[in-house]
Amino acid sequence: MDEPITLSKGTPGTECAIAKSLDTISNKWTFLIVRDLLLDGTVRFGELQRSLDGISAKTLTLRLRELEEKGIVSRQVYPEIPPRVEYSLTDKGKQLEPLFIELKRFGMTL
Repeated sequence: MDEPITLSKGTPGTECAIAKSLDTISNKWTFLIVRDLLLDGTVRFGELQRSLDGISAKTLTLRLRELEEKGIVSRQVYPEIPPRVEYSLTDKGKQLEPLFIELKRFGMTL
């Protein structure tokens, strides 16, 4: 069984787990990419770009790569012409859903 987690300031010289989480998802576009993948499941690059009004292809590519490197997003390339690439959340990425729900709940009170 997992030990209960409590809030703490951490140990000096050790990276704070909350800071690591925020560094990963706090960027506006990154947050919205994860939100859309939570809502839509598996999507193609173009679909994701259309759903994120104002994001450039370059920025979307960079954010998806960062999320893939962190194990939050998986990228599936199909050997078709033209190539088809789909993105979805990994199990690790899906663990963010309760956090997003609580942020929405909090935002609704502001």
